[in-house]
Amino acid sequence: METLHLPELVLRGRDVLLRPLSHDDVPALAAASGESRAHYQYNPVPDGVQGAAAYVEHALVSKANGLRYPFAISYRGRIVGTTSYSDYQPWKWQVPSEHQRADRPNAVEVGYTWLAASAQRTGCNTEAKFLLFQHAFEVWQVHCVCLRTDVRNLRSRRAIERVGATFEGVRRAHSPGADGTVRSSAFFSIIAEEWPSVRERLRGLMGEARSSAETG
Repeated sequence: METLHLPELVLRGRDVLLRPLSHDDVPALAAASGESRAHYQYNPVPDGVQGAAAYVEHALVSKANGLRYPFAISYRGRIVGTTSYSDYQPWKWQVPSEHQRADRPNAVEVGYTWLAASAQRTGCNTEAKFLLFQHAFEVWQVHCVCLRTDVRNLRSRRAIERVGATFEGVRRAHSPGADGTVRSSAFFSIIAEEWPSVRERLRGLMGEARSSAETG
C-alpha cells in the first residue's frame, strides 16, 4: 500500500489556529521556546534559532515521507508551539473489511506537542487537542487516537488524562529520551465510542478556561 500523504490541513477554533508548520515559523518558535525552559526536561523542544531551524527541517522531512503532519500552534494570534499527527497510515487488513480505506487513517497518534511558557496553564492545549481529536474522529472517522509521553513526565501525563484519554500502560525502554537516557513511554488512547463523552468534557474545560480568562 502506498504511503498516505495528508492534504493540507488548517484547523480553526475560537482562540487556537492549527496550520501547517513552515520554515517561516523558525523565529517565532525560537522565541516561544526561549520564554522559559523549566518544563522541557522530557520534551524534544528546540533551543534557539538554529535549534528551531533544525527542528522544523526534521519535521518537514518527516512530513514529506508520510511519517508526521506537523502544525504550528497559534494562540490568540501568536505562534506558541507545535503539535502533530503521526502514525496515520491506513491499516492493512488481512481479510476484506468494510473498514478498509486508502484515503484516510484508521487510527492516528497526536504528539510532538510543546507550548511556550506563556501558553501553558491556559486553554490553548485543551482547544488544540479538541481540534485534532474532532478532525480525527469526525472527518477521518478513525477508530482510535493514541497519545504517549515519557513515563517520568508527570505533568504531561496529568494533562493527557485531563483531556479524557485512558491510560493503557508503559512500554519499557521504548525510545531515546530527550535528556539522553533510554525512555520508557506511558501510552494513552481514546477510541471512537468514547469520543462523544470526551468531546463534551473538552467543551466544558474550554468553557471554564474562557470564563477564567474573562474574569482574571
